[in-house]
This record gives sequence, structure tokens and C-alpha cells, in this order.
Amino acid sequence: MARDGARFGIVFLPERFDGWGDLCRETEDAGFDWLGVADSQSVFRELYVALTLAVLHTRRLRLGPLVTNPLTRHLVVTASAMASVDEVAGGRAVLGLGSGDSAIHTIGAPPATLAGLEESIVTLGRLTAGETIERAGGAGRARRWRVHRATRRIPIYLAAEGPRTLELAGRVADGVIVGLGLTPEVIRLSLAAIERGARAAGRTLDDVDVWWFAKTSLADRRADAIEPIKMALAASANHAFRFTLEGKGVPPDLHEKIRALQREYDSHHHELPGAANASLPDRWDLTDFLVDRFAIAGAPADCVAQVERAMAAGARQFLITGFVPDPRAFVRRWMREVAGRLSV
Repeated sequence: MARDGARFGIVFLPERFDGWGDLCRETEDAGFDWLGVADSQSVFRELYVALTLAVLHTRRLRLGPLVTNPLTRHLVVTASAMASVDEVAGGRAVLGLGSGDSAIHTIGAPPATLAGLEESIVTLGRLTAGETIERAGGAGRARRWRVHRATRRIPIYLAAEGPRTLELAGRVADGVIVGLGLTPEVIRLSLAAIERGARAAGRTLDDVDVWWFAKTSLADRRADAIEPIKMALAASANHAFRFTLEGKGVPPDLHEKIRALQREYDSHHHELPGAANASLPDRWDLTDFLVDRFAIAGAPADCVAQVERAMAAGARQFLITGFVPDPRAFVRRWMREVAGRLSV
């Protein structure tokens, strides 16, 4: 786990390709370490087209899906795609993996289980390293999985919200993208879970590359920064608490409000600005809770204070979101007025 100054990656939603390459180049020039692309086939542009364009417009950034899942594509298909991206990128690819959100909900598929995620991490690691995997097939025939020309085991980062998934990341993943929140209590709870998993596998917390997912927006007034990301706050409430609210540091008086938001959440409008989900945090009186829990948003001074609060609790690396009307202006302003003004 990184322990020095703050580092930042960013996640984009590829809603259009016009100007996409320029945005990726400017993100790298601004000083970000990691560029992630959302994967939701019914909502956004195709992940691997967006990644290939990003690779061709950058030289240094790590790049990869943030996140894909093991269900909408066969694992061999994902391994092949990632190995190809890695080849073009000169070894810069990283693979973010999760249980599935809008990508699976929009086709009526169930999310991956913990056991399925663990098997997927191991399998994808072996396939991208060039190994051949034997699987039992029908009628007694063996199936052989292999990705020809795959030569480098691509690092795998597990997106995790609950204690059990965080422990799984600590056991088997190269890194973890923590989506449970950014309050000091939640950061300590999350780090403890990752460390438990790491210890179970004979590792330490330092062996796990930990990144913290933050719904992010900048404006001169705090209220103006929060408005554009209300759909993203609704998405966090829908996803982070979908299986259970227990053990996640959520006040009991908010449980039913969160369940009501989840019942109304529309996965076909996942993370889309101005869509139906944007009204849900206000409708269920959850906006203040969700901002404090999941967001780094406000005027630059507000964002500096929020990042420093998280860092004091043990966070160091942040995957922020570029889900804003003008992402090109946002990446420049963030690195200049927030990252450049941190005192720790």
C-alpha cells in the first residue's frame, strides 16, 4: 500500500468518441497516473475501442477497464482483449474487475459470486501470463483455454465494497479499488478488512495496491459542484449497499431510505447526467449522507480538505471520476487547484 503523497487516477464514461483521444492526452499531461474506462455495453461506448484509442493518444498512463466483470464476456475473451491492449500500450495495461453493475443488470444477469470472482482473478492472471488452462468439458472431453501471444501477467484490481470482498482482494488481487466510502471510519474499516485477507494469504497490507474510489466534482460553490454528480451518488448508494447494509457503517435510520432508492434505480440510465437517477438522492433525503460518504466535491478548498481528511485516515491513492460536463477543464483544474495544494 502506497504511503507517500497522494496519487490520482481518473475514470471516464465513454459516451462519445469525438474528442476522446484529446481528453486522454490532456489527462496524462495534467499528471494523472491512471486512466480507467467504464464498461457497460448498454449505456456507454465499447470499452476496448475506447481503451485502444486511449493507448494511442498516451505514452505513460496506466490504462484499463474500471471496471469490467467476469460475466458479460468469457474470461478468455477478456484475457485476449487485455493482452492485446497491453501489447499496443507497451506494458501499461491494468485490469479492474468487479461483480457487475449496470452491465449485468441491463441484460438480466446475476452478479458474480465471491467464489466466481476469486476464480476469475486466478484464471485471468494465468491466461494473461500465457498459461494454458485445462477445463473439463462435456462428454468427457477436456477444454483447453489459452491466449496465444499473451506474455505478461496483467495486474488485476478488484473493485470491492463489502468486508468479504475487501478480504478477497487482500488475499488474491494485486490491488483493490475501495468503493465503500471515504469517511475516516469507513477507511479504517476497509483497511482492516483488506489486511485480514492479506494475512490469510501470508501477505501484508503493503503487498496490496489500494486505491479509493471518489465521486468528484469541482465548482466555485459547493452546491454547484454537487448537482452534476447526483446521478453518480445514486449509483454508489445502489451498488455499494446492494447485498447488505450490515457491517458497512450505515446509520440504521437510513437503511429504508437506501432500499427505497435502490428500488427506483434504473440501470439503463446508470451514471448518465440529468437522467432519472439524478433525482433519487434528493427524493430520499440522502444527498448530504452520500456526499460525505462517497464524494470529493465542492470548491477547490473543500476538495483539498476532503482529500486531506481521507489521507489522515490512511488513504493515499484516489480514483476520482470525470463525470462532469467539461472533463478536459476538470482534469487541469483538479491537478492545479486540488492536487497541487495538498499539504500532506
